[in-house]
Amino acid sequence: MEIKTTKTAVLRGKEQLTIENRALPELTPDSVLVKIKACNICTSEYGVYNGSRTRPYPLVFGHEWAGEVLETGSHVDHLKKGDMVACGYEFDPTSPESLEGRTGECRHIKTANDLNPDGYYGNAGFAEYAVKSKVGLYRITPGVDPAVAGLLEPIASVVFGLRKLNVHWGETVVVIGGGTMGLLNALMAREYGARVLVSELLPQKLETVRSCGIEVIDAGAADPVQEVMRLTGGRGADAVILAVGAQSATDQSFEMLKPKRGRVLLFAAAYPSPRINLDVNTIHYRKIDIMGTFGADHRDFQTAADAINRGKIDFTPVIESRYSFENMEDAMKAACVPGAYRVCVEMK
Repeated sequence: MEIKTTKTAVLRGKEQLTIENRALPELTPDSVLVKIKACNICTSEYGVYNGSRTRPYPLVFGHEWAGEVLETGSHVDHLKKGDMVACGYEFDPTSPESLEGRTGECRHIKTANDLNPDGYYGNAGFAEYAVKSKVGLYRITPGVDPAVAGLLEPIASVVFGLRKLNVHWGETVVVIGGGTMGLLNALMAREYGARVLVSELLPQKLETVRSCGIEVIDAGAADPVQEVMRLTGGRGADAVILAVGAQSATDQSFEMLKPKRGRVLLFAAAYPSPRINLDVNTIHYRKIDIMGTFGADHRDFQTAADAINRGKIDFTPVIESRYSFENMEDAMKAACVPGAYRVCVEMK
């Protein structure tokens, strides 16, 4: 492996962002050297930048990336030089969880809180190059926008949630929240054959969701619960996806449901956490299913990669703006603007 170092974005504290030269890990038989083309800024990452979330420092961050394979280890047989790939989770395929198909819950999965041998924490996607395990890379069709390919992980988390929610063709699904994850949930639920209604407050998000051909409920102009009932002829929603962590939205989600066998998917976290203000008897007699979701398994990443590669769904509205790696600080500030969709950082 001729490339030994890489320029990498490093957070050393709140709003303390630098670009540093960092040694690359050695290429192992099971790893792949990738030239990163683009990496999107996740909520968890700009949250660390502005101080609303905590991670250990120094942090080399970035997990929503895509790039080109430059070199493969001797045990890598599903990828070759020149392939386009997107990043998933680096898990241990021999762990008990992975052997049961629950790779997203693998006890050895690499996270942003893990310490690397060189003293940095994190996954280091905002860099020129990366050396990654073969199990965490998924082939992408040539010509796909690297920024869209970088959405693999958030799309996979949506796929996992929809798999738990068990969405059927012809059902009515309400998504509360029209941000990045709300819009991705709406796009994928529609692909599964559901009628999708998105409830949102911000005008710019309403316009973006509407431009995707999805029905919207302006939560600032009308009562969302009443609108769901009006649009469904009084029947209510088969399922509600909470893609925003707010108490009012949590309360509304149960009021929007059909009288019996409604399902609620708790997709978004919030700090402080909202409460479920529902008595057990109501859940019992109405047969309500309440589900939590977080992360994704290997098969969800495969489904997400297929969705990206087919090109049937236009994911580009989720990418709000693009910045060069040299303007990483400006990209972070743009990502921190309330209501922003994904901000992409493109490498040369």
